Amino acid sequence: MAHEPLTQAEVLLEGFLALDTPEGFRAELIEGEIVVTPPPDGDHEDYINLVLKQVIRRARTEMDFSGNKGLKLRSGGGCPKNHAIPDGTFAPTDLRLFRGAESWMPCEGVSMVVEVTSAKPEADREAKRRCYARGGIPLYLLIDRETSSVTLFGDPEDADYRRHCAIPFGETLSLPEPFGFDLDTADFV
Repeated sequence: MAHEPLTQAEVLLEGFLALDTPEGFRAELIEGEIVVTPPPDGDHEDYINLVLKQVIRRARTEMDFSGNKGLKLRSGGGCPKNHAIPDGTFAPTDLRLFRGAESWMPCEGVSMVVEVTSAKPEADREAKRRCYARGGIPLYLLIDRETSSVTLFGDPEDADYRRHCAIPFGETLSLPEPFGFDLDTADFV
């Protein structure tokens, strides 16, 4: 019995899923491109910690957090499904999304993803933003070290977010429900 030949997208996805990256490195499949990034530096992790501590103390809804959870996201243009690993993923605790989840999980129920720019800032600013919007993730928080700014993207529609608010480091940024507090970025400076 003859098998149908694999499409280019299927071959790319199979190759991506079979990758054996060095310890600490992350491999993602973003808009048809395999992106491998080195382990983050200490400043990168500090920004994530600053956000995490405020969410834990101040969010109106109790949140679970993952810094390593791979998300499967819709793609466009005949590319295989996007596979992204946000620097931070928040979901309401009552959903228990991370418990028992595979390495790559669907993004349904995720409230917000966080990215801190590093080796490829354009990927965080553009490609990942589109991926998260396609996945319907309500909020995308981008901490841009190059521009010393924080941008909150919201209201996803198709391949982008309809709203965004950018502030320089040092100011406060209002996080809507289910978070419901002003994120203080004074310590980002």
